[in-house]
Amino acid sequence: MIKQLLTALKRITITLTIVLLAAWTYLSQPTLAKSEPANIAINNDRLQDIVKKLSIDFHPRNFRNTQNLEATVAYIQKHFEAAGGTVTIQAFEVSGSTYKNVRCHFGNSATPKVIVGAHYDSHSNTPGADDNASGIAGLIELAYLLGDYAPDGNFELVAYPLEEPPHFATNYMGSHFHAETIRDEGAPVAGVIVLEMIGYFTDEFGSQDYPSLLFKLIYPNRGNFIAVVGKMNQRAYTKDVKIGMKGASELPVESINAPKGVSGIDFSDHRNYWKFGYDAVMITDTAFYRNTAYHESNDTWDRLDYEKMGQVVQGVYSAAIKLAEQTPNKKKL
Repeated sequence: MIKQLLTALKRITITLTIVLLAAWTYLSQPTLAKSEPANIAINNDRLQDIVKKLSIDFHPRNFRNTQNLEATVAYIQKHFEAAGGTVTIQAFEVSGSTYKNVRCHFGNSATPKVIVGAHYDSHSNTPGADDNASGIAGLIELAYLLGDYAPDGNFELVAYPLEEPPHFATNYMGSHFHAETIRDEGAPVAGVIVLEMIGYFTDEFGSQDYPSLLFKLIYPNRGNFIAVVGKMNQRAYTKDVKIGMKGASELPVESINAPKGVSGIDFSDHRNYWKFGYDAVMITDTAFYRNTAYHESNDTWDRLDYEKMGQVVQGVYSAAIKLAEQTPNKKKL
């Protein structure tokens, strides 16, 4: 009897191991492929200055505080222009108020476009340092890299308002207006990368949470990595971005492709590009699955890790360059 029980337990263990390995392989797409180290200079002090500016001087940045949103637009535009980009403002009206996307172009317009975006509004009256001044800081630093190193390719950086409630998951999000405009302009798009909370990291054991037990079993339990998040039918694109980021710095890079019904998979502006058939992923520190200050008053600039944020930017720069170098005629699906 004991021998039969041990045999049964062994079979169950083997079966569970195989299931976990299969889930890990399918969801996270482990790969040895990686990029070369990014030989580029990141200004971590500038990253911190930008986060402080947005989270202190332009606080709050919710949809009601249009004066602070206008100041944020001017601030982003000033940096984009200082970096050498060509800036255009996309204004649109929601409920009687005017809001603006800030678009910035670098490179050769004749080739498929790589789009990198981040939202600049914050939730309610919170400072919004990680959510999402960190993403805007990364976007601005990326602009300086594109201006300083002038890589081949066609790059558009865009900063959006109205990502936060009550406009989240509606057609009034700034990114929805932008995605719709990109569709109407008809230019081919190589892919979209959205920066959503890229500044909070910790090596504390058990600091990383997940939406299910399965994810807890196959992903790290320390919040010391950056994640590439995509939906199920864009696994190849997600893997391309992951490989582009891996190796560019010492920061670990994880990825996931999961159904949109999994909590958090579509919790940012990348969701709106999916509506129009574009490949789009979110780059994130995983928000409320790691950062307990998510949508809270203590989401402040001093809680963030600017060295690791700089490493995220290195990875995004590397991934964007690789996307620009790939299929010359890639466009919306």
